[in-house]
Amino acid sequence: MRLLHTSDWHLGQHFMGKTRLDEHQAFLRWLIEQVKEHEVAAVVVAGDVFDTGTPPSYARELYNGFIVELQHTGAQLVILGGNHDSVAMLNESRTLLGCLNVQVIPGMLDDVEHQVLTLLERDGRPGAVLCAVPFIRAREVMASEAGQSAADKQQALQQAIADHYRQLFELAQQQAGLAEPPLPIVATGHLTTVGASSSDSVREIYIGTLDAFPASAFPPVDYLALGHIHRPQKVGGHEHIRYCGSPIPLSFDEVGQQKEVLLVEMNDEGLQAVTPLPVPVFQPLARVSGNLEQLAEAMQQLAADHEVSVWLEVTVSEDDYLSDLQPRVEQLAEGLPLEILLVRRQRTQRRDGLTAEQGVTLSELTPLEVFERRLAPEPIEDERQQALSSLYRELLLQMEEPA
Repeated sequence: MRLLHTSDWHLGQHFMGKTRLDEHQAFLRWLIEQVKEHEVAAVVVAGDVFDTGTPPSYARELYNGFIVELQHTGAQLVILGGNHDSVAMLNESRTLLGCLNVQVIPGMLDDVEHQVLTLLERDGRPGAVLCAVPFIRAREVMASEAGQSAADKQQALQQAIADHYRQLFELAQQQAGLAEPPLPIVATGHLTTVGASSSDSVREIYIGTLDAFPASAFPPVDYLALGHIHRPQKVGGHEHIRYCGSPIPLSFDEVGQQKEVLLVEMNDEGLQAVTPLPVPVFQPLARVSGNLEQLAEAMQQLAADHEVSVWLEVTVSEDDYLSDLQPRVEQLAEGLPLEILLVRRQRTQRRDGLTAEQGVTLSELTPLEVFERRLAPEPIEDERQQALSSLYRELLLQMEEPA
């Protein structure tokens, strides 16, 4: 069978004051065409359908419109909740969508058997068994114990997640074994794995508890469809463990990435092929840097290379001391198909110990990262800094736990 692996749509996202509505509309139309062209039997969305737990009405309309359009293709749809998604909101329409060949797994379900789904071929025959794992919250799989250190809690959470995968895999094996020959098994996940390369727009999902999940702890499924990391990549060099990445760039550090969805082909012998389908660029983004003279040349070149308006991040060097820098930079872009969304001063970045390392803003950092970057320049011994960071992790964990 053929399934399409996609994730991290972030419908409803506003990018530095700009709506992504047109881009998301274009992407979803393109995705429908891929389903038709490649005769896809199932579409799996591995989390972060929406950008926030309270998406604007137009984002919900995009979501519902896509589901209606997909029905005309005959493809099955599986929606997994991500860390940006609201479990309650996705759950509202879960039963209704179940009548439309759509399975929604907003969060951990009380009956784990409901997270083991059969994916059907286009002719209605069983094609694969899916272990449908959404974003896992610590409180859903483990209970807090008094006296546990941060390291103990991290290890306990890792073990709890591994146990959940193992439990689903055992159920999937039973279900797959009912067919002759046995069906291939697919699993999903929305989390950071060890060695995965992220970007500025990715938020850490286990603050103070689990930094990354080891690939070796996943069960031996035929294909593992992951979400949360926006950069498409294999995990640990494994062909069958993949992040498809986000379909549009969600931060300027994703500029230049080829966005994609993954066409996965399987048969009764297991995984046969994974083919990246490149997503077209619906709204070009670019970054330029240099002094004002160099920026003027770079902007002229950008304008010559693009027929549509480009959203631009500008980093000014040498001339970054000027008090009227913003209007000077904007004047360089007058009459050009360029829209300047962000102007950075390189010298200010060097002075700012909290955000200089990657040129990010405070809103792009987790609370733990802010704490550690603020602590770094202080004249405190390394061991003492590590102890303070550990205490802060404990505090964050206690704040996350339900009352």
